[in-house]
Amino acid sequence: MFDPIEKLKQYISLQSVSTDSSFKEGMNQTRDFVSDVFNQMGLNVEIVDTPLHPIVVAKREGEPSWPHVIIYGHYDVQPVDPIELWDSNPFEAVIKDGRIYGRGAADNKGPQMAHIAAVAELLEAYPELPLRLTFVIEGEEEIGSPNLLPFLKERKEELAEADLVLLSDTLSPSAEQVAITVGLRGIVALEVELTGPNSDLHSGLHGGAVYNPAQALCELCASLHDKDNRVNVPGFYDDVASVEDWEREELKRLGIEEVAYKKSLGINSFHTHPGYSPFEAVRYLPTLEFNGLGSGYQGEGSKTIVPSKAFAKITCRLVANQDPVKIGNLVKQTILDRIPDGITAEIEAGHEGIPYLVVPPHRENSPANYPSRLEQAFDAADSAIAEEFGKAPLFLREGGSIPIIADIKSELGLDSLMIGLFLPEDKIHAPNESMDLSMLTRGIKASKKILANLAGIG
Repeated sequence: MFDPIEKLKQYISLQSVSTDSSFKEGMNQTRDFVSDVFNQMGLNVEIVDTPLHPIVVAKREGEPSWPHVIIYGHYDVQPVDPIELWDSNPFEAVIKDGRIYGRGAADNKGPQMAHIAAVAELLEAYPELPLRLTFVIEGEEEIGSPNLLPFLKERKEELAEADLVLLSDTLSPSAEQVAITVGLRGIVALEVELTGPNSDLHSGLHGGAVYNPAQALCELCASLHDKDNRVNVPGFYDDVASVEDWEREELKRLGIEEVAYKKSLGINSFHTHPGYSPFEAVRYLPTLEFNGLGSGYQGEGSKTIVPSKAFAKITCRLVANQDPVKIGNLVKQTILDRIPDGITAEIEAGHEGIPYLVVPPHRENSPANYPSRLEQAFDAADSAIAEEFGKAPLFLREGGSIPIIADIKSELGLDSLMIGLFLPEDKIHAPNESMDLSMLTRGIKASKKILANLAGIG
């Protein structure tokens, strides 16, 4: 059995930045590293080529009656910029004060290593372990996983007969309080461009005679919310899933105070829907956000013009039951309906992702025909996390989006057990990314117990 911390140090040292073609050699080295680890564990390894970065698939076959778990992760990482803000080489793992520093330490090489090491230890202790396993480790998560869905479609027959997906690419609130993520918001993006005159105009000669696109943009954007911050788009909330009482109670156990949250954000008040706390709003409600606005002169001083164009970048975060295509079309049509005379609009659709929700077992709204092995996995995770971390996990929806999880559900029909092994202070995607090594060591033990339980030996 390898030392998981030493193996993680090697993993972090590999420069697997998927978005930058200059890191092609590093991506290839990382792919080979992952496949070598699985080969050493005695798994059957396949490198699945894609138009960009390959997917590493590693299997442990067995009797059809054995449980089958897919373990997902990604070997690519975010760029390290700005490099000058790092205290150490981002591709040289440094251990300090119980943390391991380096790009990818928390997202996703460290949490992923917890499951890899757990399987390695289990197989060493129980060579005849009655459990089938399929690792799917992709190299494109940080660029939106463009080739994972085609892979799922191609391998649907062999993957769909699994019982569940296990992964750790989500957040826990603290090292003492692990969260199991049961919901993720979806997303749809739009870019709006408004055009008035055919060129920028002298504001003294023409101002007051033409509709200023910047003014039209401000009026349009202001019309998309009401005073209570509800999205003012007809039909926007029609399909929103209801929030159950147990979810609100679970969230209260999180124990974060609104005052502390405001202070951390540097604001003096929240702007939420009536009846929702800020912690509920970011998990249970859809949004329409302006990510960028632009028009006219942006340089020093003034330039007295009526600009020809104005633009807005918009994203909507969606909750369970909402369809990104439907919502995108509703927002687009609403904008077009509100364009004033004298202004024309072009609206370009961007990326999209489906929201995801899995209801844990033993809740009022749990499905009547709950899959027995998924129920077993959730119960095993509840018990294992309580034992290893000292507190029972919280079952929480999260405000972020991981579209691949919904893709797995829609394409394969499989639900995911998402155990948060990175923390708010880990600085994922930022300089000085790190992982609390106690999360790794306790995560390994918890993962072993979950898998052993599914195999019927724990």
